[in-house]
Amino acid sequence: MLTAMNKGHATPAGTLRFSERFRTLRDAGHFRKPEHVTGVGELWFSSLGIGTYLGEADEAADQLYSQAVQAALHSGINVIDAAINYRHQRSERSIGVAIRELISREEIQRDEFVVCSKAGYLSFDGAVPSDPRGYFDKEYLDTSIFKHEDIAGHMHCMSPGFIENQLERSRANLGLETIDVYYIHTPEAQLADLTEEKFYPRLKGAFAALEKAVGNGKIQFYGIASWNAFRVPEGSQPFISLEKCTALAREVGGEKHHFRFVQLPFNLAMPEAFAAAVQPCTMERCGKEMTSLLESAERHGIAVIGSASLHQAQLTHDLPASVASKVGMRTDAERAIQFARSAPGMLTALVGMGKPAHVLENARVATEKPMEATEWKNLFKG
Repeated sequence: MLTAMNKGHATPAGTLRFSERFRTLRDAGHFRKPEHVTGVGELWFSSLGIGTYLGEADEAADQLYSQAVQAALHSGINVIDAAINYRHQRSERSIGVAIRELISREEIQRDEFVVCSKAGYLSFDGAVPSDPRGYFDKEYLDTSIFKHEDIAGHMHCMSPGFIENQLERSRANLGLETIDVYYIHTPEAQLADLTEEKFYPRLKGAFAALEKAVGNGKIQFYGIASWNAFRVPEGSQPFISLEKCTALAREVGGEKHHFRFVQLPFNLAMPEAFAAAVQPCTMERCGKEMTSLLESAERHGIAVIGSASLHQAQLTHDLPASVASKVGMRTDAERAIQFARSAPGMLTALVGMGKPAHVLENARVATEKPMEATEWKNLFKG
């Protein structure tokens, strides 16, 4: 585990400085600001981000991920995404190694890039222990970090004590004094065991813990990283209302709360964030009862990050010819990435990249201008 803590966080001046080193990419529209998001709107984000979910929990994968993160930062990608449970904390640690080396060589400054991580799933420490149940009892139950009743589905927790504990571990793993965005990871997992009446108070407690972490300088912003919650219709078990989430954030943090990010899958096979009107909207200026997640996020001042842009490599081949003709690009993988990053309202499209070669292949998309909104929307017209 890393012990040195790099101070600072992403800033408007730093992210602008980063973008100006990649003028070709900047001129192609690779960098954007979410101007509708309070407190975030002056930061520059790359249209592509590096994800660190897949891969073996071993030293070989660790080294390749560290190299991939460095390649990403050298290629104009300044959004790095992780979670404490990815590869049993090893993804965070691999990112930490990469950042520490680049900063020590003065190849990058801490204020130039955005690091995001997540907590919610129970995580092992580097590898699966011989007695998993004993490990969790010793680490968490015996130390009163959480109670049995805080766990949902045998593997998910978002009690304030657990969130605070995981955040400290993430900061140490990453070697960062401040993490830019810290998500509650797939909170809809709790809805397998809880009613809405019990779920939202739990979520409010987690938000309160994260607002406290902002005040202590441990994170800049927080959010929800979901899989199904914002893509399914109201009434479905995993459904979460973004409107209710923002109301909870205002209750614990006021109008200047720091719940400013949502992450969810978005790709050619999973376009619901744009295509599905599943989010209730009771605001007077809404004009309709239900909106898409992207519409709802814009109204509530939330930045949207898309995950699974390649749908775990399922979209790297055999796409319909109509997609190739409308999207252009050289390969199906590039077309899938171009689709994801061009969606109106999508800030950054994450792509899992566990090797430097993957970064170099995918970063080429950033040299092309994103699709125009009208052209992109025509993809949904058959």
